[in-house]
Amino acid sequence: MNIQENSCRTGLEGRFCDLPETQHGEELESSIEEDNNKLAYCVTDVPPWYLCIVLGIQHCLTAFGGIIAIPLILSQGLCLQHDGLTQSHLISTIFFVSGICTLLQVTFGIRLPILQGGTFTLLAPSMAMLSMPEWTCPAWTQNSSLVNTSSAEFTEVCRMSVFVGFSGLIGLFMRFIGPLTIAPTISLIGLSLFDSAGTSAGNHWGISAMTTVLIILFSQYLRHIAVPFPTYSKDKKLHTTRVYIFQILPVLLGITLSWLICYILTTYNVLPSDPDQYGYLARTDLKGDVMGRAPWLSFPYPGQWGLPTVSLAGVVGILAGVISSMIESVGDYHACARLSGAPPPPKHAINRGIGIEGLGCLLAGAWGTGNGTTSYSENVGALGITKVGSRMVIVASGVLMVLMGVFGKVSAVFTTIPSPVIGGMFMVMFGVISAAGVSNLQYADMNSSRNIFIFGFSMFVGLVIPNWILKNPKTIATGVVEIDQMLQVLLTTSMFVGGFFGFILDNTIPGSKHERGILAWNKAHEDDSSNTLESGEVYNLPFGISAYLSSSSWLQYIPFCPSGVSSSLDGSGADINALEPKHPLGHPEPSQIIIGVPL
Repeated sequence: MNIQENSCRTGLEGRFCDLPETQHGEELESSIEEDNNKLAYCVTDVPPWYLCIVLGIQHCLTAFGGIIAIPLILSQGLCLQHDGLTQSHLISTIFFVSGICTLLQVTFGIRLPILQGGTFTLLAPSMAMLSMPEWTCPAWTQNSSLVNTSSAEFTEVCRMSVFVGFSGLIGLFMRFIGPLTIAPTISLIGLSLFDSAGTSAGNHWGISAMTTVLIILFSQYLRHIAVPFPTYSKDKKLHTTRVYIFQILPVLLGITLSWLICYILTTYNVLPSDPDQYGYLARTDLKGDVMGRAPWLSFPYPGQWGLPTVSLAGVVGILAGVISSMIESVGDYHACARLSGAPPPPKHAINRGIGIEGLGCLLAGAWGTGNGTTSYSENVGALGITKVGSRMVIVASGVLMVLMGVFGKVSAVFTTIPSPVIGGMFMVMFGVISAAGVSNLQYADMNSSRNIFIFGFSMFVGLVIPNWILKNPKTIATGVVEIDQMLQVLLTTSMFVGGFFGFILDNTIPGSKHERGILAWNKAHEDDSSNTLESGEVYNLPFGISAYLSSSSWLQYIPFCPSGVSSSLDGSGADINALEPKHPLGHPEPSQIIIGVPL
């Protein structure tokens, strides 16, 4: 085969490399077929501003199910069921803080396209704490007293997360974490959520199945179809641009169409109006009063619920949830790097990421969300579906969430998305997350009986123990309430149980670094000609901060600062000068390969 010199370039349509000329059409066809699994936009690419907004909306919708569910579930323990307006304000607050934390994480934290929001990991200890006798509901005129107490405990606990991250303890811990620890942790994130997906989808299986089918149809079967869109530029004036919209926006299109169909069925009373009948929760008018009562403008601020108070029992219980959340986030970082075309995150970037998550948790406690913040696994799964890994899209998502928190009417509109539609979306997203976890095993030698045992046992135990503890909650009775709460949270968190056993077994059962996948894990992408992104290009700090750090040799010993920083790398590897894509958005020409990492 005659090979000519490859030429690479970066543009708004993604990072592309021309394929070498071949003598055999079969080889070219094979390369084009491989092209289907590549990224449309890698982590440092900057899509057009309008595409960033649309994709940002899609990520907001993807995270919406989790973000909106947490305050609604917490409202029961916080005694807010009768106060819809306070409930709405709590929702606006968590949107506002999630947006701020997302912007901090993408800009100064891990610098990957990963969205921040409320976490179900911290929901379990919160509800366990709120169910204690001393946390009985106060008078309805004091309905915010439990909010400030719960938020104060998150503020205290999250200080530890800030210390663990910025002190480098997580980075030090990561030298013992490899594929056999990350794989069960990520996979169990998706598998452990099957009950939540089934509960939402089960409210109307027809609507949820329709949503799932639409997302699969758009993301898998119609992704090669280019739709012409009118565009305007100074050079070409008004012209038509082909956009592979089904590949880029499958989740948004699927949710929107299902939402519209539910609205039509609600308008013509096809869906039952009796709350006791099956399918009632598929109606779009169930939360119309919330939108009517929500203010147009509402600015959340620290201490808005009153003077915070702290409970020692609550702090100990939430501490266990924070530990699980940090382990989950480390797994999310690696999955996000894989799906966005970035090299594996170095230790200093992981330190910053955990530290910023702790800072975000502090902000959540100060503003009073009743919950902390963490990386969103659902949005990591969305990267694999849309093939768009640009962090600028997540920046747009962060700005949009801040706006939704400020404009009460806007956030209230999203409350009308029916539960079955969210359940149908979860069916796809959680499946992708589980598969992304398994894909990490490619670095390990899976012909080894040692590795097969570690992964299989970790996965199985991660499902068995939490399931048994949930069915037998009274089994844990040490006589100390705080210890009972901590053990209850740890042993009912699948990703913690599976990751813990994977970590212990992988580091105690004899095996070479090659067999364990540690060597391949650490060297991933370094010699890969299909990945032109350097680690510094992705993870170095922006605004010339990395250049300043490189001028001070002593700063490289700080755990969250990179060692040997190149002054030419400030994490700004994208070409933002091109204003018009030359090829269809979201899909390459047949003579090109998009530089990225397949799922």
